This record gives sequence, structure tokens and C-alpha cells, in this order.
Amino acid sequence: MKREKLVQHINEKKSLLCVGLDSDIQKIPTHLLDYEDPIFEFNKIIIDNTQDLAIAYKPNIAFYESMGSKGWDSLKRTVDYIPDNIFKIADAKRGDIGNTASLYAKTFFKTLNFDAVTVSPYMGEDSVSPFLAFEDKWVILLAYTSNPGSQDFQNQTLKSGTKLYEEVLIKSQTYSDSDRLMYVVGATHPNDIMNIRKLVPNAFFLVPGIGAQGGNLTEVIENGKTKEHGLLINSSRGIIYSSSDKDFGKNARKEAQKLVIQMEPYFT
Repeated sequence: MKREKLVQHINEKKSLLCVGLDSDIQKIPTHLLDYEDPIFEFNKIIIDNTQDLAIAYKPNIAFYESMGSKGWDSLKRTVDYIPDNIFKIADAKRGDIGNTASLYAKTFFKTLNFDAVTVSPYMGEDSVSPFLAFEDKWVILLAYTSNPGSQDFQNQTLKSGTKLYEEVLIKSQTYSDSDRLMYVVGATHPNDIMNIRKLVPNAFFLVPGIGAQGGNLTEVIENGKTKEHGLLINSSRGIIYSSSDKDFGKNARKEAQKLVIQMEPYFT
């Protein structure tokens, strides 16, 4: 998906919402277990109830590949079901070099037709460039993630005086086709988002950590927005597991609407 199309959809929907499809067979409503493909049925109902609100969907690949070939089938059916005008993110967190990276890229961009994939940058440019070789596809680099362990390495100060995550942001902007780089920036680091925005003023951020992890939506938007809005704000558990009843889709919609309503003032 081209940048202008993504921005157009954001403005049309007045939304920055990314719905994370962390679909766990142990957590979905039990009545769905009677279906041949329970995970797809769960995802289908979530999509049906939120597609007018969502800018993006983000399946977490671990929940699918852990189920073997059946899980990959559920993933493929899910991606095919998502409307073409909605950004599709493979939350795969891949990171390798050479032909291995190229094959990961082919898997998610060609075989599964995702628009973007999350990538670990810590093996350097030659682990990222194979993904950027695919036209109109995006790479979302892990920069400063929302989990507590992000402090172990990402927030460490280098001899140069910069933080490790800052070095990832600065160095990656020198890569070829870096205009198709996005960055994972956790909502749990609100005081750092403004500084990160200064380092990459035009990049989109994929922001996890709203909801269950305690991130503040207003702080994220006010510190990270751009003229193109520049944010895809993810919510997973808070939406998809808001109810285990048969009408769970309606409850998922209510939770998604709550977030979109909070976003609307930033479009006036």
C-alpha cells in the first residue's frame, strides 16, 4: 500500500486504530470450537464488526504458526478476508540476513500478501534491506518496544551518548528506501515519544501498549502525531477479548469505538 493511500484511509475514517488479531484457541469463545476453523471464524467476526473503524489489522504470527499447518491456513484465510483498503501487518518479528531474509519477505509479502512486517534490526542493514526490496511494502522496525524488558538493551546509553534505540532510528534512516520504514514505539514510554518523533519526523509509528499494558492514548497522539497523523495505535486483548459471549463481536466493536471516539478530536 502506498503512503498516500494509507493517509487517505486514516483521514476518511478519522481513525488511527490497528486491531491486533492475537487469536488464541484457548481464549476464543467456546461455541466457536464447533467450527472447522475456529480461529478464522473468530477473526471473521472481529473484522466484520470493526472494519469501518480499523485502519489496520495485525495478526501476531506466533498464535498461528504454533498450530502448525492448520494455523497457517487460518492466517491465510484471515488475510484474504481483510478488505483491500485496510493495512495488513504481519507481526512476525523476523530478523536474519541474505537469502533467509529474502524468503521471509517473500512469505509475508507474496505468499500471504501482507502490506507490512515487523522486523528486528539488530543484525543490521543486510537483515532489513531484503524486505525493503518489495515495492509498496513496508518494514516496521522494533525500536523501543512496550514490554518491561525493553529497558535491558534498547534503553542503554552507548559510548556516543545516544540510546541504543535512538541509534536504530538514526542509522536506519540512511538505508535505501528508508521512506518505507515504520517503527514500533511503545505507548508505555510517553515521555520518550516526543524525542523519537524529532529523530524520525516523517515516519509512521506502530504503537502497542494501549489498554492492557497501561499506555495513555492522549499522550501518544499529542507527542507523536504528524501532519499525516503518523500513528497506527494498536489494541489487541482490550478489543478482541472484551467478551466471551456469543455476541462478542458487538462488544469488540464497542471497545474499538471507544478508542476511535478518543481519536476524533485530533482530526478537526
